[in-house]
Amino acid sequence: MSSLRPFCPTTWLVAPAAAAVLVLTLLAQSPAQAQAAQATAAPTANSAPASPSQTTVAATPFAEQRGLTARAIDKVKQVAKSAGDVFSRVPCLAPKDSSKAMGSLPHVAGKLVAGKPVIIVAFGSSSTAGYGASSPDFNYPNRLAAQLRRHYPTADITVINAGVGGEDAPEMTKRLQKEVIDVHPDLVIWQVGTNAVLRNLDPGDTAKMVEDGIARIQAADEADIVLVDPQYSPAVNQRAESAGKMVKLLGKVAELRHVGIFPRFEVMRDWHEKQAIPVESFVIADGLHMNDWGYACFAQLLGDDIIRSVGQIKLGVNVPADVRTYRPM
Repeated sequence: MSSLRPFCPTTWLVAPAAAAVLVLTLLAQSPAQAQAAQATAAPTANSAPASPSQTTVAATPFAEQRGLTARAIDKVKQVAKSAGDVFSRVPCLAPKDSSKAMGSLPHVAGKLVAGKPVIIVAFGSSSTAGYGASSPDFNYPNRLAAQLRRHYPTADITVINAGVGGEDAPEMTKRLQKEVIDVHPDLVIWQVGTNAVLRNLDPGDTAKMVEDGIARIQAADEADIVLVDPQYSPAVNQRAESAGKMVKLLGKVAELRHVGIFPRFEVMRDWHEKQAIPVESFVIADGLHMNDWGYACFAQLLGDDIIRSVGQIKLGVNVPADVRTYRPM
């Protein structure tokens, strides 16, 4: 599986849609056309016997064909509905007591304001790749791309999924050049730290590698960078001390390098402790990875921050370059 996966509609919807078009075309035929077709297909007394395959096709009741296609149409509608109503029962709300106002993402926001093409690289491990989502449509990079495209329908936006399951800073550093720097992105969203916590790696070593990686990106491009810290989940919480150190150190790296930080751990803890959402409502049975709702809300809050940053630039708000660390609001 390629690690670079730009946002695109899933191809498994094509067949049901094609079937739907075929049946609608048949239904649109007039009675005369239908009778003519039957007359053409009906054998005469002098005609040769139909082949077994022809007999099978002719004997298939039209009502049965309609039933198959109706089910295909229903499947298409069901998938479309599930993509739209993931928040129908549980709304996606940002933390109410967020203490820091949002800074700015000047590079990607400037590109969107100017109507220039935008490239976003989602860099990380399995929760970037989308493990736990019911389909690729529900991983966070694809949800983010869909949100931004809805908000900026004329913009040329590409979101590349560069998530590889099981990796953390040591492995990600090895592919940083090829999969991030060489792509010349406008925004890099770097999700990191969870696997280091689960492996009992030194949070200080991880933070140092991430800091060095950010320096490399900044030296090569003017890309905005947003770090995403570990998720709040049972598997991570079993190593609470290490997770706490990791969250704190990544925040310090973001502050030191003047980049954004999406405090995923804090946001997810707010879902559970402040909004009273059961953990199993946003984490799958493995106790680690997010489900469709978790990925969707994460993407929604991140997308809201990007949109808000674009709005700041449109209004002429000058946010100092050293104030980019932000919290979703």
